[in-house]
Amino acid sequence: MVSLPNENVPNFERRTVYCPDGKKVLGGGAEARGNTAILVGSFPTDDGTGWIGLGRQTDTDNVGISVFAICADV
Repeated sequence: MVSLPNENVPNFERRTVYCPDGKKVLGGGAEARGNTAILVGSFPTDDGTGWIGLGRQTDTDNVGISVFAICADV
């Protein structure tokens, strides 16, 4: 498993964590943090080598996002 720790980013900005070279993502997830945080998306990259998370907050222009991916040889 690989992860990106929580970091504040502008609303709707994607955060992407990538698998080590030669591995593909089997699954993953993301978390939006903040008083009015909403997770907008949590999905694999188009090439299957990582996971993307994005979110927003309704009362501010940034949101805390953490992302993780489960990677394996496939």
